[in-house]
Order: sequence, then structure tokens, then C-alpha cells
Amino acid sequence: MYNFEMQSTFSLIKKVIIMIQKNNLFMERFNRAILVRYMLFGAGIALLLIMVFLLPVRNHDTAWGKYWMFRPLIIVPFAGAFGGLVCYFLNNIGYEGWRKGFIVILGLIIYIIILWLGIVLGLDGTLWN
Repeated sequence: MYNFEMQSTFSLIKKVIIMIQKNNLFMERFNRAILVRYMLFGAGIALLLIMVFLLPVRNHDTAWGKYWMFRPLIIVPFAGAFGGLVCYFLNNIGYEGWRKGFIVILGLIIYIIILWLGIVLGLDGTLWN
């Protein structure tokens, strides 16, 4: 009981999937080693930044618990790694010239926003109160 529009939609989707499988443009641009490098670099920057916030704290509130530093030390580097992942995929769009510069700046802004959200989430209930 499919109507003609549904059949044409399904056939179009099937054609697109076959075309993607034949061309596989995504996998040609995907380089796992460079992706890991971007993610490790993003996580390393995030870890250094959160250490700047955490190391000066000597007398913490007892309500935070004994292991209060573990949460920000886990969440913030994950956010940094995710920011590195976003930057990797943005840089692989393939633009050149002024568009490439725009993409790099956009990736940096998105990385900073993701890192800021990770810091807020990691420090929530402790230093960010």
C-alpha cells in the first residue's frame, strides 16, 4: 500500500547508499593517525588548562569529598579530545584560500566553546559554585 512518492523516496535513498558505497569519499579523507594526533593534542591542552585551575587549591571544602579532583581531570580532557575531533573533521572539508582560514578559525572557536563547557561540567559543584 505504498504510494508512488514513498517508492520513489526509497529508491532514491537506495541509489544514494549505493553511490556512497562505490565512491566512499569519507573513508578516502579519513586518516586515523592524524585524527588521534588531533584528539591527543586537544586533550593535552585541556589537561594542562585544568591543572592550572586545580593545582593551586590546597584547602578544599570537605563537602567536595576526598577525590574531588578526579571528576574534572577526567571530563575536561574528554571535552578537549572531542574538540580536537571536531577540528579534525572541519579541517578535512577541503577548502583552500580564505575559506581554509575561515574553517581553521571556526574550528578554534568551536574548540574553545567545547573546552569551556567541559570545564564548567568538570568543576560543577566544586570550584565552579
